Amino acid sequence: MSSSIGVLDAVILGVVEGLTEFLPVSSTGHLKIFEGILGIDVDDKSVVGFTAVIQVGAIAAVLVYFFKDIARIVGAWFGGLIHKDRREERDYKFAWWIIFATIPIVVVGLAAKKLIDGPLASLWVVAGSLIAGSVVMWYAEASGGGSNRARRRGEEEVTLKDAMWVGSSQILALLFPGFSRSGATISTALLRGLDRVAATRLSFFLSIPALTGAGLYELKDATGGDTKLVSLVVGTAVSFVVAYASVAWLLKFVSKHTIKGFAVYRVLVAVALFAMLATNYLDA
Repeated sequence: MSSSIGVLDAVILGVVEGLTEFLPVSSTGHLKIFEGILGIDVDDKSVVGFTAVIQVGAIAAVLVYFFKDIARIVGAWFGGLIHKDRREERDYKFAWWIIFATIPIVVVGLAAKKLIDGPLASLWVVAGSLIAGSVVMWYAEASGGGSNRARRRGEEEVTLKDAMWVGSSQILALLFPGFSRSGATISTALLRGLDRVAATRLSFFLSIPALTGAGLYELKDATGGDTKLVSLVVGTAVSFVVAYASVAWLLKFVSKHTIKGFAVYRVLVAVALFAMLATNYLDA
């Protein structure tokens, strides 16, 4: 195993990150699997840092894709801070909801960092979490997704309680790599009665502070070991391009389809991973 991430490795990992960060399939799980296949030490601090930083490329894609929405919300937030009469605007409130909903994952992330980077980073945990997350996704789609759109709430009906539940669900993916942050948040939103598009958009907005914070926090370790800055830049750039396309595709997909197909795919990946671990093809 090596802590060195070359340019070609960075391209591969950037593609994997971009494809899987916002699809409910677990980017962390896929990255760990591909790092293992590439012979990269998944436990090395520089590798963990590299993974966190290239996520910023994916987040940048969300910022660009939703630029008008984000600019409106941020503008309303600053406007509300300055002008009391603007504090009843929905965008002002929504900005605070995103902030409040991010606090739980920040607290848990800092408190449980050693556990997250240690025992819970095992590929055995990833395989088990892929299956556990699939069960939750299937149940959420079956019970919360439903087939009657008239009973589901749109984005304009999202509440603080919705945001707190969905934001807190990110902890599952933080503690159990393979569970999937997007899978957990979309499933929770469906269980809260939101429609798929509203659930997916809320998941995107909640990902911005959580993943940006993680990337900045790990930046100090990202260029350690034998990994060069050029690999970090390449991985982040590739992640941005691929993630932008993934975001656009996912929003169109969930408007017409359920997320059950992703759950089936995750189980297949988990079975393959269990097999590779059992035969020592991959080191846990």
